[in-house]
Amino acid sequence: MSDTLSTESANEVITTPSVSETKTAIWRDYYEITKPRVVALLVLTALVGMCLSVPGTIPWQVLIPSMIGIGFLSSAAAAINHIVDERIDSIMGRTYNRPVATGRLTPRKATLFAMFLAVSGFVILYSLVNPLTAWLTFAGLVGYSFVYTMYLKRATPQNITIGGLAGAIPPLLGWTSMTNEIHPNALLLVLLIFTWTPPHFWALAIHRKDEYAKVNIPMLPVTHGVNFTKTQILLYTVLLFVVGLLPYLVGMSNWLYLIGAVTLNLMFFAYAWKLKFNANENTAMDTFKFSIVHLMGLFIILLLDHYLLPIS
Repeated sequence: MSDTLSTESANEVITTPSVSETKTAIWRDYYEITKPRVVALLVLTALVGMCLSVPGTIPWQVLIPSMIGIGFLSSAAAAINHIVDERIDSIMGRTYNRPVATGRLTPRKATLFAMFLAVSGFVILYSLVNPLTAWLTFAGLVGYSFVYTMYLKRATPQNITIGGLAGAIPPLLGWTSMTNEIHPNALLLVLLIFTWTPPHFWALAIHRKDEYAKVNIPMLPVTHGVNFTKTQILLYTVLLFVVGLLPYLVGMSNWLYLIGAVTLNLMFFAYAWKLKFNANENTAMDTFKFSIVHLMGLFIILLLDHYLLPIS
């Protein structure tokens, strides 16, 4: 539900589609504005929240509508981001070939598509899961699409820190879809992603500093400098290490998660250390890419730990 969980490669090949490609690529344009790789990571974290909320297997009657509803609303938020950022996307090298930015998909069509996804996802969650999950997921859409994208992103260098909450809530959504309650353990999973978000996205922001400056987006490297941002990334990886221990310390997970979390967090810290003290031109992007692997690995290990070493 957020750029904070961005898996877009900055090394993607940029090409301008021909007329014939434009005519046959409509479905791909709609697919692209949903940021499918980002949504897949969001849905994965929601799935882990579902699994950790109950012992044993998840009933498919809840699993399927929950995944579809959360996926639809997350995709709607991503589509709205494409619409709102049409102007800046058309200028930045990483994004100028996006469907709305190039005109392959009109803002009106993209808006209708986003509305369809949002309404469908909300109805599915409200009617087939529970109202709490539906409203929390909708709140995530509002937080990302309007509070972050329309205001925070353009207003403060702490945009990604504050706005990161919207991208951090999927584990809570998964948990509430199963239990219909907000549990402290679910909030701990949210805290984990919330702490992970700044070092993840600021690494990309360092790599794309000049582009953000060009479109007047006050990302931290633009407003406070690259060296200050590197320090913040390093400090956040230390904080992430501490937060990453909490699921084990509160009895939520077992030793398998502890070993995995310590290993992954030490690796993330090593990337941040190199970025701060021994960086080359690829280090920021390497750190960004590893951060995605880090989060995926952390939640997969949580899942394995839950089923292989269940807490009695």
